Amino acid sequence: MQDFNWKKLQNGSDIRGVAIAGVPNEQVNLTPDVAKILGKAFATWLSQKSKKSITELLISVGRDSRLSGPELMQAVMEGITSLGGQVDDFAIASTPAMFMSTVTDGFQCDGAIMLTASHLPFNRNGLKFFTAQGGLEKQDITDILHLAEKNEFAIADITGNITGNITGNIIEHDFISVYAEQFVTKIRESVNHPDHYEQPLQGLKIIVDAGNGAGGFYADKVLQPLGADITGSQFLDPDGTFPNHVPNPEDKIAMASICNAVIEHQADFGIIFDTDVDRSAAVDQFGKELNRNRLIALISAIVLQEHPQSTIVTDSITSDGLAKFIEQLQGTHHRFKRGYKNVINEAIRLNQLGQESWLAIETSGHGAMKENYFLDDGAYLVSKLLIELAKSKLAGKSLTDLIADLQEPVESEEFRIKMLVEDFRTLGDRVISDLQAFATTQTDWQIVPNNYEGIRVSCTAEDENGWFLLRLSLHDPVMPLNIESNVKHGVTKIANRLLAFFQPIDGLDISALHK
Repeated sequence: MQDFNWKKLQNGSDIRGVAIAGVPNEQVNLTPDVAKILGKAFATWLSQKSKKSITELLISVGRDSRLSGPELMQAVMEGITSLGGQVDDFAIASTPAMFMSTVTDGFQCDGAIMLTASHLPFNRNGLKFFTAQGGLEKQDITDILHLAEKNEFAIADITGNITGNITGNIIEHDFISVYAEQFVTKIRESVNHPDHYEQPLQGLKIIVDAGNGAGGFYADKVLQPLGADITGSQFLDPDGTFPNHVPNPEDKIAMASICNAVIEHQADFGIIFDTDVDRSAAVDQFGKELNRNRLIALISAIVLQEHPQSTIVTDSITSDGLAKFIEQLQGTHHRFKRGYKNVINEAIRLNQLGQESWLAIETSGHGAMKENYFLDDGAYLVSKLLIELAKSKLAGKSLTDLIADLQEPVESEEFRIKMLVEDFRTLGDRVISDLQAFATTQTDWQIVPNNYEGIRVSCTAEDENGWFLLRLSLHDPVMPLNIESNVKHGVTKIANRLLAFFQPIDGLDISALHK
């Protein structure tokens, strides 16, 4: 592994790489050999953190439906067991289920690894790591990759003596059924149906779209035992070629597919998951999307019923209408940085300071709740919606009555401005600084205070009536520009004014703004 670039595998608090050849200009860097070393590195890191010898460690390993998953997972497990660690093999699982294996009675694994690259293309894969304290942080991943780069692993027995004779065992478990049963119990107890306690979803037709990822279990292991009719559910079987659509609730084709299925089958509700089930979105009985700001508003309304005056932490690109909606419900909207770990850690920080925050949610559908370990779990999020759906039906109401007062923008667009220089962060910082100065010269633009990334500007002219946010991407040489307007053609008006600002700047590809 000499000259191998281990740092290139880091993607924030995850590891991501190219696992399958065949895509132009994408060299394979996540091989079984690399995966085996990563298994050893995590076991060693966990041993150091927990102050247990590796032979005392129990680590669960699972994967999503990616084609490279079985081989890479086997390599990771072999890496762990070669150092004497014990492994629980969960086969296909969800990312949140892997965390739950660290806190569920009868398992309580010391650590967990999920092989997934979320919504990325079929040729990619990656690893997410957990302990009972939650997902690992960015620095933890850096430390694990440093151990992998050194590649100097010793096998130690329980007394700490170095030995070459200990090999751990791999034991198969059907943990996804254990995990699913937790939702069944929660929904039954929370709805507390007076006539159908065991089947509180009786009389409801609910369609699941798993996108051929790992979320198909939710239809037959959660919804059916609760009495729901799942006729019309689609793409439940794991298939790493993702033949029907990208498993991503932010993808327009994926959302159109679940919306059409709800309309076609006259369902009461639709659910769509991403590949590894840490994100989700929903569809109402009219085939209207419940994602992005609408999803945040819906779960916020539920949280604020249960925990009045809670702070709701979101990422930076949420709409002005959502902020007003949360404030109308006597909640506090705290708009923070993009990145699911950022919003989760911010909610945790606020709670530690004594400011109650029961929900951290990103516009992408990563939603984490204080009542559930601040775990971003798409299945938990939709389970909360289903509890409210069943209660609404009992009361003769509609679930979406909760967001009747949500003001939604007339237009919303994201433009991705590419930076064509090597030192793109310096360029990006300069562009944001210059835009700040430019915005202050515009009489009908106001810089929004307390913004935690980039620059957000309120556009008050009648023909604009909206806002824009320019920020640096978390990992790529890109500046995403989000624009929303409450009037028709308002996005174009704002974009054209920004175009005049961007044009003289060297090193930017602003072709996206010309569309």
